[in-house]
Amino acid sequence: MSATSHPVSPNTLRHVLVASAVGSALEWYDFFIYGTASALVFGDLFFPKYDATIGTLASFATFAVGFLARPFGGLFFGHFGDRMGRKPMLLATILLVGGGTFLIGLLPTYDSIGMWAPVLLLVLRLVQGFGAGAEYGGAVILAVEFAPPGKRGLFGSFAPLGVTAGNLMAAGVFYVVTLMSKDHLLAFGWRIPFLISLLLLLVGVYIRYRVTETPVFTEANAKRPRLRAPAIEALRRHPRNFLVVIGARLAENGLGFLFPVFGLNYVINTLHVTREVAISGVMLGNFAEMFCIVLAAWLSDKIGRRPVYMGGALFSAIFAFPFFLMVGTRDPVMISLAFILIMGIGGGGMFGPQASYFAELFGPRLRYSGFAFARECGSILAGGPSPLIAALLVGWMAGAPWGVACYVILLSLLTALAVWWGPETFRSDIRAEHPEDLEVPEVALPGPAASPVR
Repeated sequence: MSATSHPVSPNTLRHVLVASAVGSALEWYDFFIYGTASALVFGDLFFPKYDATIGTLASFATFAVGFLARPFGGLFFGHFGDRMGRKPMLLATILLVGGGTFLIGLLPTYDSIGMWAPVLLLVLRLVQGFGAGAEYGGAVILAVEFAPPGKRGLFGSFAPLGVTAGNLMAAGVFYVVTLMSKDHLLAFGWRIPFLISLLLLLVGVYIRYRVTETPVFTEANAKRPRLRAPAIEALRRHPRNFLVVIGARLAENGLGFLFPVFGLNYVINTLHVTREVAISGVMLGNFAEMFCIVLAAWLSDKIGRRPVYMGGALFSAIFAFPFFLMVGTRDPVMISLAFILIMGIGGGGMFGPQASYFAELFGPRLRYSGFAFARECGSILAGGPSPLIAALLVGWMAGAPWGVACYVILLSLLTALAVWWGPETFRSDIRAEHPEDLEVPEVALPGPAASPVR
């Protein structure tokens, strides 16, 4: 029996999980290859007038700018996702992100058109960010709203699993192209990962086109009128949950970009370790994270979202200094182990339960808007600026990473505090309207002992 009032066939459930994971993987492959290119080549290609450090900072700045568009994308597509349905927005968002990525692969560089090159790069980055603002939220909601009772965490984990798979594909493709000579890499090799995205985009569109609308959305809108402005209602009726999402994103999103993007750059350019060793460490970290995402999501179905989420955040805080001590040895085994532990236990512990937790914090008529908008507001504060802030901290400390370690601890503790403040939701009814959505005054007091959202 599904989470809805009507049975859903096993074939439909399998297709939903594939659509959630594959679409999310394709979208985040696009996003992460930009981050990897920012760390490895964009400074030379689009900002050659600066020295190496300033060029890297400039390329990380364009990476961060894309996050400014994400809340607007979450607001726009979340609005229509709650009013028109989940499926059409999933198609629109993957087309924007995939199309923008493919066009980046066709861009002329600074040597060809001067300042227009970084300007066009920035525009396409904004297009990517606008689409990405609601892509992941839609993928999560698709899986969670089809999930059988007691398995929402596990089903929801397929979207973050896809994110990590996308990161892994990006690292793998860049690992291959970095085997080229530096001249060939800068001449044409860097374009290959972006151009490949066209094939991946076509596969993603095909899979998502075949997905049916979620029964929870259909049922909810058959019973009650659709909200005129679901994003505003999500903020007005659920201010506490909105802030919990933003706070819970700080470490998950900030560290999710800091370690594979800044960490890659730090190991290569500051510690002068070979690209092959650094990228191998990130790839192994992604393998570990995929395993831990599923384990953490499954565990959250048994003991709750909050303890698992807080566990991942607190581990990240504890492991901040050891991570930099381990990579500082320049030993390939220690570098790989450092990425495996921080991305697997820390990242997976937070990312696994996050999908179902965020979806459960909002009722069905404003779930897409509340999830996507709040989540991407957190992206502006953490994910986008984290590689840039980390690079600045290393520059100010003459190459020492301890300022970055303190930054990691700060983000992790803020996330643990936000999740502690939030309600527990793993036994809530995904179909039911929250009392606030029925204009019933909220009676639960904020704090860790608050009753589950119903």
